Amino acid sequence: MQETTDLVELESVEKSISIIDLIFTGSLAGQIIIGVLFLLLIVAIYIYFERLFAIKEASRVDANFMNQIKDHVSKGKIDSAQLLCAQANTPVSRLIIKGISRIGKPLEDINTAIENAGRLEIYGLEKNVSVLATISGAAPMIGFLGTVIGMILSIFEIANSGGQIDIKLLADGLYTAMTTTVGGLIVGIIAYIAYNHLVVKTNKVVYQMEANSVEFLDHLNEPV
Repeated sequence: MQETTDLVELESVEKSISIIDLIFTGSLAGQIIIGVLFLLLIVAIYIYFERLFAIKEASRVDANFMNQIKDHVSKGKIDSAQLLCAQANTPVSRLIIKGISRIGKPLEDINTAIENAGRLEIYGLEKNVSVLATISGAAPMIGFLGTVIGMILSIFEIANSGGQIDIKLLADGLYTAMTTTVGGLIVGIIAYIAYNHLVVKTNKVVYQMEANSVEFLDHLNEPV
């Protein structure tokens, strides 16, 4: 009866092993790979929140902004319109101020100036976002590298066991194989979701910029 109780307790202890224990139980190579994946996760999270807040700030445009701009332009108050854009200091306002500075030139020149400024704004919004895409693709591959290393270690132990397999050493290789795979997939999935979310948010800001630019150009093209 006592032996049965001891076995149940032993199974309970074995089943309660944590992820941290699995990581430190694995080989040194596995721990290094997990460390690299953890660093990639930190980088991905930092870039995501930094860009998210930046894009959120860039998307803030006063609902009456364009009405005020059109009113100033119609009345010839170019300086007031430029001052309003400078105070707003958003991607939309920076595009509009670029167009305002070209007022008096052909409409095609104004449109070209706005488009060039728009490319720079989009580049700024997408800063470091490509790193997330790289992490989302690289993390699973790094995890699979750990899997291969773990399997090699396990096969090496089997080949050199001389008929007496050391379960502890064999398990170390399997732990490395499994934990690095899971770690790589987790980091890759998080980075992939973060990347796509930022792309959607960026596209909304780009659409906002295009819509306001078209509205501004249409206003300039209206007959006096």
